[in-house]
Amino acid sequence: SSKIRNMEVQSADGVAVLEDCIGFSLTKTISKVEEKLKKGVLPDCQDDDIIPRVGNEMGAEAQIRFLKAKLRVTQEDLANVVFECRKKDDENQNLETRLKDTEEENTRLQRTISLQQSQTEKYKMLSQEANKKTEGLQQEVTALEKVLQ
Repeated sequence: SSKIRNMEVQSADGVAVLEDCIGFSLTKTISKVEEKLKKGVLPDCQDDDIIPRVGNEMGAEAQIRFLKAKLRVTQEDLANVVFECRKKDDENQNLETRLKDTEEENTRLQRTISLQQSQTEKYKMLSQEANKKTEGLQQEVTALEKVLQ
């Protein structure tokens, strides 16, 4: 995704061009196709569906226009996919950040819970000791009351 993030999409003569493609030149590719068509040589893959069957009856200029239009649509689709990838990458990074923050918050809350549990145990012990002391004092008061009577 970092490679996609570094790619730049530009427009050249109304055609979206994806830069940073190794060894690819849209201008050279179009020039080669134009030269072949001018010489009457059709593209290597005649049985593919790039140019419909009626394309054989089209003139060279019409085929070039058709191929440029098809290329433009394909490159626009590619630009949309790159845009969506960037958007998803940003969304993933946001979610990763939120996850990290949530995990840190969870860790902090676990520490707080642990501290509160130990304090609760401490106060339970102090409460039990105070209750025992109160019982002892209550018994002492009862014994002293009996002595006084």
